[in-house]
Amino acid sequence: MAAATVIDIILAIILPPLGVFLKYGCQAEFWICLVLTFLGYIPGIIYAIYVITK
Repeated sequence: MAAATVIDIILAIILPPLGVFLKYGCQAEFWICLVLTFLGYIPGIIYAIYVITK
């Protein structure tokens, strides 16, 4: 696993939309993660880690 991926995963745990934004920008993945984070912090984390590692 690359160091960049580890940093992205740590950011995804601390602030899920930021981790997704740094990898994808303002694409659909970011907006889905933002909505999930607003609805519940844990779903946002799960989605962010899934998107970053896929």
